[in-house]
Amino acid sequence: MKLPLSVWTTGAPVPFAEASHGSFFAMIARAVGQVWSGELHDVDCTLGQRLPAPHEVAGVIVTGSPARVASRDPWMLSVEAALRTYAASRTPLLGICFGHQLLGNALGGYAGENPRGREMGTPDIEYLEHDELVNPEEGPAPAPFVVMTHLDSVLQLPPGARVLARTQLEPHAAVRFSELTWGVQYHPEMNADVIACYIQDRSEAIRREGLDPDSLLASRRDSPAGSELLARFARLCASRRG
Repeated sequence: MKLPLSVWTTGAPVPFAEASHGSFFAMIARAVGQVWSGELHDVDCTLGQRLPAPHEVAGVIVTGSPARVASRDPWMLSVEAALRTYAASRTPLLGICFGHQLLGNALGGYAGENPRGREMGTPDIEYLEHDELVNPEEGPAPAPFVVMTHLDSVLQLPPGARVLARTQLEPHAAVRFSELTWGVQYHPEMNADVIACYIQDRSEAIRREGLDPDSLLASRRDSPAGSELLARFARLCASRRG
């Protein structure tokens, strides 16, 4: 039996990004479509939909969200409880942005507002060590920038977690929480066009915070690093499924 890859949706993109590029699930599906031949399950966590058991899926990707981890809504607590079960079962997990923060909370760390402020655009990323998912190439990274949009971060790591990458404003840009559990604060499903939608949608807030949305728009870049990471995760799940 071939098990599906499950995408746990925790919110929607900003309206213009969703209208032109689809939901987070659609963006992820495009990125893994070339390497994943099985089913993709979209589970909307915000609606309280049943979360599959670890033995029912080949792996799980938890999406980003406009939600804030500090709100501690009941559905967030349910997802965190499920993530603890998944991590213990050695089912492959990948948390993206808000999903990364949920993993940090679930596994014994703490996520909250980043004291360094908003990070948005396509900042340079520094890989700190070789990793089969986040940085599989030995030596200098071939695409050392990623798509970022976040206010919150994993501020305190859970026991045993390893930091794999950082940016100027995000010391925990990529984390390996356990053998088969990863989180990335960046958005591997997004490209330069999607982050442009976010910059335009939040331009007033960006200006209030002393940042320049026009400069962020002009400096944004397309990087293959994100889609390649999602493809590698799909291959890892495919190699393990029944």
